[in-house]
Amino acid sequence: MNLRFRPYTLELRHRFTISTSSRTSTPIILTEVEQDGIIGYGEASMPPYLGENEETAIQFLSQVKLPHVSSKNDIPQLLQTIDAISVGNTAVKASVDIALHDWIGKIEKKPLYALWGLDPTQNPPTSFTIGIDKLDIVIEKTKQAAEFKFLKIKLGGSNDKPIIEAIRSVSNQPLFVDANQGWKSKEEALHMIEWLAPQNVILVEQPMLKSQRDDMEWLKQRSCLPLIADESVQRLGDIETVKSLFHGINIKLMKCTGLNEARAMITEARKYNLKILLGCMTETSCAISSAAQIASLADWCDLDGALLIKNDPFKGAFLHNGRITPTELPGIGLITI
Repeated sequence: MNLRFRPYTLELRHRFTISTSSRTSTPIILTEVEQDGIIGYGEASMPPYLGENEETAIQFLSQVKLPHVSSKNDIPQLLQTIDAISVGNTAVKASVDIALHDWIGKIEKKPLYALWGLDPTQNPPTSFTIGIDKLDIVIEKTKQAAEFKFLKIKLGGSNDKPIIEAIRSVSNQPLFVDANQGWKSKEEALHMIEWLAPQNVILVEQPMLKSQRDDMEWLKQRSCLPLIADESVQRLGDIETVKSLFHGINIKLMKCTGLNEARAMITEARKYNLKILLGCMTETSCAISSAAQIASLADWCDLDGALLIKNDPFKGAFLHNGRITPTELPGIGLITI
């Protein structure tokens, strides 16, 4: 099986600001695997704060040697071998995982959700993300997002309450709040959660630094809203360490090395009665269409990544009745533009 890859830069429709960073573009790597005339497509989205970049991605992919693949049963062991090449590099590992799964679906002539017995009509509605910004811009973005059933609001800065008040001046949509580790103490976090609860907030993501484990345990015991781990949980082995600190986890393909491990994480999380938020980075329709294949297994979705960019090289999963819905095409359901 042949592996090809090339760098690409996603241009964002608006500057994207969270509590720890701000950017107008995202570097990615587009991958392809080919065997028997069939091409599978993959993607690594690498926002700078995650530590991967074009150089590390190319260095890693140059070490990947793919054997002949005879069936879908070959994929788990192959991905385990790829994972063992080096520590980290989760996004670029995900790019190979996605491409291999796309290829398998095309060989089987079925969408991945059908191969796995899943029903995409059960995908939860996606939220639409509004980053930290000036209040007039927040208001304008909120108005433009009227078709979405949920909004995801980035907080953790110095202007949290005015941002929520600005949104509530023009919208009653339910909100996901993501503090991105921005609240500095357990007392501040609890105060904000209690203030947010009457504002039709559904959940709060990563209120404090992932190192504040004792504070998170304290907060979970007192929080009136579900607390969802993001930065605190990346891969399957992290679930055991956060099960007592959060009510749920945010699974992203770019954090966990792709679909194979994402499915395993969902199974493991359910053993501890943890809720599942299926999330994304700023991504093309390639990665979003991949996540859409398993979205019916989640409680909530935040799969708006391709809607935030202006140079998507693919067409794939689309917004329908507030849900990111995969196409009926085989694999992850992409068309190249």
